[in-house]
Amino acid sequence: MELHGVHTALVTPFSDGALDLDAFEALCSRQIQAGVSGLVPCGTTGETPTLDEEEWTSLVATAVRIADGRVPVTAGCGTNATNTTVANITRAKALGASAALVVFPYYNKPNPAGHRAHVEACCRVGLPVVLYHVPGRTGQRLDGTLLQELCEIPGVVAVKEATGDVDFGQRLVHADITVLSGDDFTFPALMSVGGHGVISVISNLAPKMTVALARAAADGNRDEMIRLNRRLQPVVDYLFSDSNPVPCKAAMAEFNLCANELRLPLTPGKPPPAGLIEGLQ
Repeated sequence: MELHGVHTALVTPFSDGALDLDAFEALCSRQIQAGVSGLVPCGTTGETPTLDEEEWTSLVATAVRIADGRVPVTAGCGTNATNTTVANITRAKALGASAALVVFPYYNKPNPAGHRAHVEACCRVGLPVVLYHVPGRTGQRLDGTLLQELCEIPGVVAVKEATGDVDFGQRLVHADITVLSGDDFTFPALMSVGGHGVISVISNLAPKMTVALARAAADGNRDEMIRLNRRLQPVVDYLFSDSNPVPCKAAMAEFNLCANELRLPLTPGKPPPAGLIEGLQ
């Protein structure tokens, strides 16, 4: 399985505390029509820690149904317990997901042997695994050698690399690992040196422009990459001015894509500054 291009880390729309599956269907369809390469439901951007099992299942099943084989669906399956992560991957496989996004266990701070055993257990399910390295949320920045070793475990097809460190990411690229950036602010630079794509937040708002930026970076179209990056960078700054997806949902509400509603412990943010998102597509 080869993953590349823009994969959108989908927000989870809520209405009066419940899932808004109609809005979620529309979001999935909009992404595919804009040319994204994949959908990623139930990741960090989807407020997964606040979802119950039934809600998680509904979101993954909906994304699979709307994608209808046109693009891969990578379901967020990672938890900080191996047994629950494996159970999620098993359910995702049964629902027809293309791959599982597996964050390295947070809070526990596993030792290297624990990380290896965790990844091996996840891969035994038989669904392709995308590892997720995000030290800002897990409390552990893995050694590059260990991360490369984990990426080479049979069944791992890619890594979402979210240190924000382009040098760290390109070392994985040079090791012939499929690297998807986990940072909207670094993915053009990482793709320009061989990174394969991005799991993106900004593509919720501007899927067409994010796809165009990724293509320009991959193709070495410097002028187009600079033009699009200059337009999108201030939006990225806004999106990460508060905990993700607080600003993202506030901006999406301005486009009537979903309500500006989150679940505690997150609370709604303020709308974006005047003119910031005008003309995004």
